Amino acid sequence: MINRKSFITGIKGTKLSNQEISFLYQYKPWGVILFSRNLKNTNQVKNLTMNIRKIFRDKKYPIMIDQEGGRVNRLEKFISLDNLTSEYFGNLFNKNRQLFNLIYKLYIDQTSNLLIKMGININTVPVLDLRYKGSSNIIGDRSYSKNPKIVSQIGDICIKSFKNNSIGTVIKHIPGHGLAKVDSHNFTPIINKSKNYLNKRDFKIFKSKNSLFAMTAHVIFKKIDPNNTVTHSKKIIKIIRDQIKFKNILISDDLSMKSLKYPLKQNTIKAFDAGCNLALHCNGNLKEMSIVAENSPKLNSFILKKTSEFYKNLS
Repeated sequence: MINRKSFITGIKGTKLSNQEISFLYQYKPWGVILFSRNLKNTNQVKNLTMNIRKIFRDKKYPIMIDQEGGRVNRLEKFISLDNLTSEYFGNLFNKNRQLFNLIYKLYIDQTSNLLIKMGININTVPVLDLRYKGSSNIIGDRSYSKNPKIVSQIGDICIKSFKNNSIGTVIKHIPGHGLAKVDSHNFTPIINKSKNYLNKRDFKIFKSKNSLFAMTAHVIFKKIDPNNTVTHSKKIIKIIRDQIKFKNILISDDLSMKSLKYPLKQNTIKAFDAGCNLALHCNGNLKEMSIVAENSPKLNSFILKKTSEFYKNLS
């Protein structure tokens, strides 16, 4: 594990190409993330994850998926979860706690069973962003609620339930993406609320979350750091560490998203300089993957220690 580098990479298809095999051997990313394009059937995914792990000779090597349910359903070929949005669970939590507990447990257990069967051990949930009227629909029904307390409580249940099933979680998008008026995949959201407002609502939700991983928001909080998205902001990452008190592994959101305005090399370097521990790159473009890999440092003692904690949670 010591020789690995501090980035997570996507791959292009349903099996590793020779170029991708060479890439994984050469650059040794901390982890791999899978999307719908990588998933055809259970046996195929199992073979894919097994072949990735053979390269690293590591049965617990981190393989992630972005599986929220609702419209972010990478498992659409395996299971229909269109109606089981975070908003649905938030409303159910509010109306009938007993029924929520039953259905949400079944939902997480079923998702976990499928992921484990396929060799996936980290899911990038829960979304802890607040629902705001008039904001971009990029969050929308991916949010549990407009009520910070409900989002926080369901977030805790989600983290604990996946952990009980030996699946790691990634809280996102720290310290809050809900106020964004544009989609950060295509534009840079600029949020104009005061730090005091944010502390009481958006930022507060991320406090005391027992997750080993968090993913940054590609948004600018204008009144705290007018020039940088969270991913590139030393000031806001200091707030995440000192005030929100998230002390575990901080992963950038996807560095190929258009919210980040620099060339990919600079986007990667700036993410590490600001305080991200791992750089995430998702699209499977080998040329871009190599740029991220070449500009990512080797794993430091902090990441090694936290990865070791993650491995212990899997057993």
